[in-house]
Amino acid sequence: MLILHRLSLKKPIVLIRLLKAMIWFGASLPILRLVILGVTENLGANPIEFIERSTGTWALVFLLLSLIITPLRHFTGQPWLIAVRRLLGLWMFAYACLHLTSYVWLDYQFDWPAIAKDIIKHPYVLVGATAFVLTLPLAATSNQKAIKMLKQRWKSLHTLVYVIAVLALLHYWWLVKKDVTEPVIYSIVFAMLILARWRPALKTSN
Repeated sequence: MLILHRLSLKKPIVLIRLLKAMIWFGASLPILRLVILGVTENLGANPIEFIERSTGTWALVFLLLSLIITPLRHFTGQPWLIAVRRLLGLWMFAYACLHLTSYVWLDYQFDWPAIAKDIIKHPYVLVGATAFVLTLPLAATSNQKAIKMLKQRWKSLHTLVYVIAVLALLHYWWLVKKDVTEPVIYSIVFAMLILARWRPALKTSN
């Protein structure tokens, strides 16, 4: 922690670039893995379901990683960490797009009547679609121009990320039939992040 603090004071730009490079590298690996598994025909008995589950899970992972930044920033005293939150959020959006695309294209071949029937039959699809729609304004305003234009409204808009997280978790819980280990783990992580996020505010109010 002390080393990180000293480095951040001397070369924050270097650290930010290093972290962003690591995020780009790490975030690209699941996509590379899917490509390799697809080329070698090792996506399992149900390749489409495998792709849907993988991209959906990684979208949730990057969503939670983006939520970690604020409490981590307070805990470490490193305000510059906020610089990587946007990148994590954009990777979440990228995987959410891949998740939706795999469902609409690979699973249903853009058969909209069939998709509508699936939404009626399986409400978790509607919940997931709602979560995705809510990510659109966040992705569109994840730039300095939007921050300057919206000012305080930008922060209010981006609190939607918590609603998205709840919907994504509900979508996951509803989707899983037997083994709920992963939804439980992600839900616990989210609950801990919420507690860490609001604890400083509660202390201040007291």
